[in-house]
Amino acid sequence: MKSVKLFLIGLIAMMPTLAMAQAAGQPGGMGVMGQVIFFAGFILIFYFLIWRPQSKRAKEHKALMSGLNKGDEVVTSGGIAGKITKVTDDFIVVEISNNVEVKVQKVAVAAALPKGTLKDI
Repeated sequence: MKSVKLFLIGLIAMMPTLAMAQAAGQPGGMGVMGQVIFFAGFILIFYFLIWRPQSKRAKEHKALMSGLNKGDEVVTSGGIAGKITKVTDDFIVVEISNNVEVKVQKVAVAAALPKGTLKDI
Protein backbone atom coordinates (compact mmCIF):
# COMPACT_ATOMS: atom_id res chain seq x y z
CA MET A 1 0.00 0.00 0.00
CA LYS A 2 2.82 2.36 0.81
CA SER A 3 4.44 1.66 -2.56
CA VAL A 4 1.19 2.57 -4.39
CA LYS A 5 1.05 5.91 -2.54
CA LEU A 6 4.68 6.64 -3.44
CA PHE A 7 3.97 5.73 -7.05
CA LEU A 8 0.97 8.11 -7.20
CA ILE A 9 2.94 10.94 -5.55
CA GLY A 10 5.77 10.42 -8.03
CA LEU A 11 3.30 10.38 -10.94
CA ILE A 12 1.67 13.61 -9.76
CA ALA A 13 5.06 15.24 -9.37
CA MET A 14 5.95 14.23 -12.96
CA MET A 15 2.72 15.59 -14.53
CA PRO A 16 4.06 19.07 -15.44
CA THR A 17 7.17 17.52 -16.97
CA LEU A 18 5.07 15.08 -19.02
CA ALA A 19 2.75 17.86 -20.17
CA MET A 20 5.68 20.00 -21.35
CA ALA A 21 7.23 17.04 -23.14
CA GLN A 22 4.02 16.47 -25.10
CA ALA A 23 3.62 20.16 -26.00
CA ALA A 24 7.21 20.45 -27.18
CA GLY A 25 6.66 17.82 -29.86
CA GLN A 26 3.84 19.76 -31.51
CA PRO A 27 4.59 22.33 -34.22
CA GLY A 28 4.41 26.08 -33.41
CA GLY A 29 1.43 28.36 -34.00
CA MET A 30 0.28 29.83 -37.30
CA GLY A 31 2.83 30.74 -39.89
CA VAL A 32 3.07 34.16 -41.50
CA MET A 33 0.61 33.23 -44.24
CA GLY A 34 -1.91 32.00 -41.67
CA GLN A 35 -1.64 35.28 -39.78
CA VAL A 36 -2.18 37.29 -42.98
CA ILE A 37 -5.27 35.23 -43.85
CA PHE A 38 -6.61 35.62 -40.29
CA PHE A 39 -6.04 39.40 -40.39
CA ALA A 40 -7.71 39.71 -43.83
CA GLY A 41 -10.70 37.71 -42.57
CA PHE A 42 -10.96 39.98 -39.55
CA ILE A 43 -10.98 43.06 -41.78
CA LEU A 44 -13.69 41.57 -44.02
CA ILE A 45 -15.88 40.78 -41.02
CA PHE A 46 -15.33 44.33 -39.70
CA TYR A 47 -16.29 45.79 -43.10
CA PHE A 48 -19.47 43.75 -43.63
CA LEU A 49 -20.79 43.87 -40.06
CA ILE A 50 -19.90 47.42 -38.97
CA TRP A 51 -18.61 49.79 -41.61
CA ARG A 52 -20.91 49.03 -44.57
CA PRO A 53 -24.24 49.13 -42.68
CA GLN A 54 -23.20 52.34 -40.89
CA SER A 55 -22.27 54.10 -44.13
CA LYS A 56 -25.54 52.92 -45.71
CA ARG A 57 -27.54 54.40 -42.82
CA ALA A 58 -25.59 57.67 -43.04
CA LYS A 59 -26.27 57.91 -46.77
CA GLU A 60 -30.00 57.28 -46.24
CA HIS A 61 -30.15 59.93 -43.48
CA LYS A 62 -28.34 62.45 -45.68
CA ALA A 63 -30.87 61.80 -48.46
CA LEU A 64 -33.71 62.24 -45.95
CA MET A 65 -32.32 65.60 -44.76
CA SER A 66 -31.84 66.91 -48.29
CA GLY A 67 -35.37 65.84 -49.28
CA LEU A 68 -37.21 67.69 -46.49
CA ASN A 69 -39.84 70.10 -47.82
CA LYS A 70 -42.52 72.35 -46.42
CA GLY A 71 -45.61 70.32 -45.49
CA ASP A 72 -43.75 67.05 -44.76
CA GLU A 73 -44.60 65.28 -41.51
CA VAL A 74 -41.54 64.24 -39.50
CA VAL A 75 -40.44 62.77 -36.19
CA THR A 76 -37.34 64.14 -34.48
CA SER A 77 -34.79 62.07 -32.61
CA GLY A 78 -36.33 63.43 -29.40
CA GLY A 79 -39.69 61.94 -30.32
CA ILE A 80 -41.49 65.15 -31.32
CA ALA A 81 -43.83 64.68 -34.28
CA GLY A 82 -44.99 67.57 -36.39
CA LYS A 83 -45.39 69.21 -39.78
CA ILE A 84 -42.61 71.26 -41.38
CA THR A 85 -43.60 74.89 -41.94
CA LYS A 86 -40.25 76.38 -42.95
CA VAL A 87 -36.97 74.94 -44.28
CA THR A 88 -33.56 76.66 -44.21
CA ASP A 89 -30.04 75.33 -44.81
CA ASP A 90 -29.43 73.87 -41.34
CA PHE A 91 -32.74 74.27 -39.52
CA ILE A 92 -36.42 73.51 -40.00
CA VAL A 93 -39.45 74.88 -38.22
CA VAL A 94 -41.85 72.16 -37.08
CA GLU A 95 -45.44 72.88 -36.10
CA ILE A 96 -46.24 70.46 -33.28
CA SER A 97 -49.70 71.85 -32.47
CA ASN A 98 -51.92 74.69 -33.63
CA ASN A 99 -49.79 77.87 -33.53
CA VAL A 100 -46.97 76.07 -31.67
CA GLU A 101 -43.75 75.95 -33.67
CA VAL A 102 -40.30 74.66 -32.75
CA LYS A 103 -36.99 75.25 -34.50
CA VAL A 104 -35.09 72.00 -34.98
CA GLN A 105 -31.81 71.16 -36.65
CA LYS A 106 -32.19 69.09 -39.80
CA VAL A 107 -29.86 66.41 -38.43
CA ALA A 108 -32.31 65.83 -35.55
CA VAL A 109 -34.97 64.50 -37.91
CA ALA A 110 -35.21 60.75 -37.37
CA ALA A 111 -37.86 59.84 -39.94
CA ALA A 112 -40.33 61.25 -42.41
CA LEU A 113 -43.91 60.12 -41.86
CA PRO A 114 -46.51 59.38 -44.53
CA LYS A 115 -48.97 62.22 -45.17
CA GLY A 116 -51.93 62.18 -42.80
CA THR A 117 -50.18 60.33 -39.99
CA LEU A 118 -50.50 63.24 -37.56
CA LYS A 119 -54.28 63.39 -38.06
CA ASP A 120 -54.55 59.74 -36.94
CA ILE A 121 -52.67 60.37 -33.68
